[in-house]
Amino acid sequence: MSEAVTRSVHSASTSPGLLASLDPLLREWLPRQRWFAGKGRPVTGFSLVSVTEVLPLNSRLGLLHLLVRAHQPLVPTQSAPAYPADCYQLLLGVRETLPPRLAPALIGRPAQGPLAGLTVYEALHDPRPADVLLEALRERARIGELRFERDMAREIRGDLVPRLVTAEQSNSSLVYGDTFILKLLRRIVPGVNPDLELPLALAREGCSRVPAPAAWMLADLTGEPGDPGEPYVLGVLQPFVQGASDGWDLALGELAKGEDFSGAARALGRATAEVHVALARALPEVTMGRAQMELLVEGMAERLEAAVHAVPALLPYAPGLRSAFDALADLASEGRTWTAQRIHGDLHLGQCLRSPSGSWSLIDFEGEPSKPLAERRMPQPTARDVAGMLRSFDYAAHSLPPVPGSAGPEATTPSAVPGWADACRAAYCSGYAEAGGRDPRTDPVLLRAYETDKAIYEVVYEARHRPDWLPVPMAAVRRLALPEPS
Repeated sequence: MSEAVTRSVHSASTSPGLLASLDPLLREWLPRQRWFAGKGRPVTGFSLVSVTEVLPLNSRLGLLHLLVRAHQPLVPTQSAPAYPADCYQLLLGVRETLPPRLAPALIGRPAQGPLAGLTVYEALHDPRPADVLLEALRERARIGELRFERDMAREIRGDLVPRLVTAEQSNSSLVYGDTFILKLLRRIVPGVNPDLELPLALAREGCSRVPAPAAWMLADLTGEPGDPGEPYVLGVLQPFVQGASDGWDLALGELAKGEDFSGAARALGRATAEVHVALARALPEVTMGRAQMELLVEGMAERLEAAVHAVPALLPYAPGLRSAFDALADLASEGRTWTAQRIHGDLHLGQCLRSPSGSWSLIDFEGEPSKPLAERRMPQPTARDVAGMLRSFDYAAHSLPPVPGSAGPEATTPSAVPGWADACRAAYCSGYAEAGGRDPRTDPVLLRAYETDKAIYEVVYEARHRPDWLPVPMAAVRRLALPEPS
């Protein structure tokens, strides 16, 4: 590894023909990846942000690290983006021939350029490149523009066997010997990524509910559009919670057996509140008054208007949904204020892990990747996280396997476990109050507004991607559109 640490960039990898030779292969391969954000729009070209030769191309196994912008036509209703195109992190292995075990990782064989006659593949499937990444993190290496940092108080062994997590996700993850998990971000933006920033802040506060980063991978780049002078965060190595199950799988398992999940939901509420309390200690809080809340409500109302145009089934409920936002604006106009702080930003059952001992952890603090980084880092009321979890319980309640001869969640008869979602929602809020000092239900106007905003987002998503699931958020829309009891 020492040779790779000191190596900067090989002449072949900086050849003007490199990206041109990869272009036809990436146009075919990239849109098929789960983490590619531009699905449904053709890729019109690529531009190279950074290329680093981590393992030399003139060896038996070469390894290229690329940051590449994929250029695509804008959606007609989309405003000008903050960046000219989405930037993706790619780790490409280069071999003369590909062993049969790596056949699923094949990207292609360039017909021209510096890689002509060689085989290019997704390197994360290959244990050797995975070992190289871990060793670079252990050694705090610098390789070209790549910089690897670590917590020197934590031991990172070099003999941990890597394996790629094959479950679909918006990034890529490598597990090392059931000891660490390396999350490699795929869609890269300049600036401090909350997926590193917040766990580091929580570790300083001694919060055990979030695995503390053991090491992280950065790119030091300058001159990029919108570059704030901060390094690009490329990946984070954290402890792997061995034997843990995510909250979504646990909830569905208990639901299918007709078992009560409210005890687990209560414990999860306590864990969420502990994280919120620690974040409030670690990072500045702000007060949201009339002007800030008017902007918040304006954004919610604009999303509702756009959703009604996209999904006409929302039209009959629009006045009732809008009233949830108007009620929040009315409180602000009367002088009510709210405290905002850093939050998770995309909290749901799938972002929570329960260890075999029953302890809950929260993971994936990246926020909603489709939102601009500056927006994801803004302080917000904790009710937003709570509303996301309440919606997640509702989704779980509608996710029992379909009855024979039926299809879609509308046939799942959630009433087979009467009141399951309501019991979980109530228990979660009660647990939150126990650890956070305040029950989210004591601010029903704010909570309703956030839950309404989330349900509207879900309606648009399901209509576009999973129309069979549309009845799930529509059921919430019907409930949320009703006048609040006085």
